[in-house]
Amino acid sequence: MKKVISIGEALIDFIPNQKGCELKHVTGFERVVGGAPANVSAVVSKLGGKSNFISKLGKDAFGDHIIEILKDANVNTDYILRTNKANTGLAFVSLKEDGNRDFSFYRNPSSDMLLEENEVKKEWFKECHSLHFCSVDLIECPMKYAHKKAIEFALENKSIISFDPNVRLPLWDSKESCREAILEFLPLAHIVKISDEELEFITGYNTMDKAKEVLFKGNVKLVLFTKGKDGAEAHTKDRIVKIPGNVVDVVDTTGAGDSFIGSFLFKLLQEDINMEELDSISDEKLKEYLAFSNCYAAYSTTKKGAIGSYATLDEIKKYIITIL
Repeated sequence: MKKVISIGEALIDFIPNQKGCELKHVTGFERVVGGAPANVSAVVSKLGGKSNFISKLGKDAFGDHIIEILKDANVNTDYILRTNKANTGLAFVSLKEDGNRDFSFYRNPSSDMLLEENEVKKEWFKECHSLHFCSVDLIECPMKYAHKKAIEFALENKSIISFDPNVRLPLWDSKESCREAILEFLPLAHIVKISDEELEFITGYNTMDKAKEVLFKGNVKLVLFTKGKDGAEAHTKDRIVKIPGNVVDVVDTTGAGDSFIGSFLFKLLQEDINMEELDSISDEKLKEYLAFSNCYAAYSTTKKGAIGSYATLDEIKKYIITIL
């Protein structure tokens, strides 16, 4: 079986022990491993697929912990480098009553930002089915250019390129620099996953009908539009497939978007869908993939944290039976 590779940040999320209060009033936290690309790798491997994660961690206890957790989730960590020039990134999260979050990041710089393009190796991508990345590490740092090198190698191997902007404005000097970086990298992707909360910021439009003019640029063949409790949509240039949402008791939405795109990539990997076939997947199959990923994301919100909340294939099959 080929593998899904993710590149970008891995960090420690400090999740509050209580919901419904501002970060400055939180008195206790639980330490969990996070970082969107790392989460995606964990989803694929927990479902039974092969996954590798590319990043750089500090030579510190937090970096050790991240590698332990990823290995426990069966993620291949051979492409994770270590450095003593910066520490592993940290994020403190506050949970609102509805399970949504506010963030405070400590990465000035963090170790992931220091991965150099010459440290990304061509041979890593020989059996790469898909490469996934996000926007957090597209700030002006060495890691941005490591992303470009990884995308170059993946495209040479005809891999699917998947991009989830995963907007985190506190990490950027300005909103405009964030948007510019996203629009720079977007045409390099075949799949773009975007949420209803990000659509207007990225495209300038608040409906997919108009936003498609911005999103379908360059290599883009498939746009996955997630709407939380209202479901999800898959858009090709000339087709739309929609599914309704699932009602669950939300505990924590951390990593839910990552679980959606990670499980979607797993389905493409499982059925050996290649880059050329993305915009010709049947409506029936797209609905099947969307429904699977929507259930998977819903399940993840019923538990705290990200990687620890992700289901195995057996667990998600049992869960789907209970809610459908």
